[in-house]
Amino acid sequence: MYQTTNIYLTSDLKMAEVILNNPYLLLLLEHFGIDVPVQDKSLSAVCMEHNLNPELFLTFANLYNGVQYTPSVPLSINDTKTIVDYLKNSHKFYSEEIYPNILRTIKQMAEVNTYKEMALVQKFFIDYFNEVTDHLDYENKIVFPYVSDLYEQIVNSKNLEISTQYSVLEYKDHHNDIKEKLNDLKNLLIKYLPQENDHYLRRRLILSLFELEYDLDVHSQIEDLILIPLVSQLESHLNKLR
Repeated sequence: MYQTTNIYLTSDLKMAEVILNNPYLLLLLEHFGIDVPVQDKSLSAVCMEHNLNPELFLTFANLYNGVQYTPSVPLSINDTKTIVDYLKNSHKFYSEEIYPNILRTIKQMAEVNTYKEMALVQKFFIDYFNEVTDHLDYENKIVFPYVSDLYEQIVNSKNLEISTQYSVLEYKDHHNDIKEKLNDLKNLLIKYLPQENDHYLRRRLILSLFELEYDLDVHSQIEDLILIPLVSQLESHLNKLR
């Protein structure tokens, strides 16, 4: 996986062309529930086929391209559910795909690399994975149900009661950077762990860590720059309706 250039994406570009320029966008499509092939359709056309706000897609896609994009029209309350569904899908990607694959590779490395530092790699990642799981569980069990409840109250215009037990400010304070420790693990693998019959496995592991770090970085930006401000608007809107 790689990124060639930081291209500013617009809705008229061909979806296939932007994927060829930055294959990481395949993760974006998967998190949105969009499958390939996409033929020669534009970003806008693909979004319309999947009932997805093109401005929301462009906001996310440009983050994957290393560019912060300002939507031509403000994101609406109706985008909230799509964002939550997207983040839930990304959580599933972390917990069911990439983390187990990384741990499996580390265990395979431990079978051929007997240096004592290898045990440190495995313990470090398991501890890190537990920390990430706690973070994802907090969002799945506390944050996302809260956001969904706010959305339903506003859309249905009933039970207009905002919780006094929780607010988006608490989420913002709780929110931490779960990718920070990945740098330590990459440095251990690249700088210090002696080589022992593990060239292929080590390369696969390092590339997987970079892929994970890339997606986690966008994930955090989506939460900080898009979800939290939008939820704050939901809270304010609900207060006005009461």
